[in-house]
Amino acid sequence: MTEPQGSFSPAVEQAIQTTREQVATLHSELTKYGLVIWTGGNVSGRVPGADLFVIKPSGVDYDDLAPENQILCDLDGNVIAGSPGSEKSPSSDTAAHAYVYRHMPEVGGVVHTHSTYATAWAARGEEIPCVITAMADEFGGPIPVGPFAIIGDESIGEGIVAKLTGHRSRAVLMQNHGVFTIGKDARDAVKAAVMAEDVARTVHLSRQLGELIPIPQESIDALFDRYQNVYGQAPEGAKK
Repeated sequence: MTEPQGSFSPAVEQAIQTTREQVATLHSELTKYGLVIWTGGNVSGRVPGADLFVIKPSGVDYDDLAPENQILCDLDGNVIAGSPGSEKSPSSDTAAHAYVYRHMPEVGGVVHTHSTYATAWAARGEEIPCVITAMADEFGGPIPVGPFAIIGDESIGEGIVAKLTGHRSRAVLMQNHGVFTIGKDARDAVKAAVMAEDVARTVHLSRQLGELIPIPQESIDALFDRYQNVYGQAPEGAKK
């Protein structure tokens, strides 16, 4: 464990509480969309303005998750002594999440699932090709495959960072393991996890029916640019 709770400024304390509430609530999205079973999977969120993040405790039922039993960690994955939930063990993926936060400062949220279809692609070490427009919109191309790595240390984090740095995709299929997603915040990372499973299922079913039709790269680029930079924005000159 690291420095005791109570040594943070009021602004950071408020940011910690807000992040706890967000992360606790977002775990219900994993069960809502069928991305996890039993106690598997996790969501974490970076605390704005501090070198801290909040992550799910290990082995706790999703129905029992609450803001006060989320685990507060520093960016080395050490639990903050005396903080709410610190008597519990953090997720076994904590070191991987910490590695991502240390090496990708733009990332504000990380999610891990073993969602069925996306993990099936991971089990055969195969990237999901970009053959539907929704995938071009969300991921800007294929969802890549990261290396096989043992759970419990930084190895998985190293694979995530190596594969997603400079890549449009916010999801990576860690070979023989499951799905990790990143986002600007925890909600964005959860959205990427939901979308990764959706496209994994659709592309798998399509491949069973016949040959996949690739989308030309220039169309992928145009779709990604529109979705990321135009979609949902108010038209120029519109009233705010």
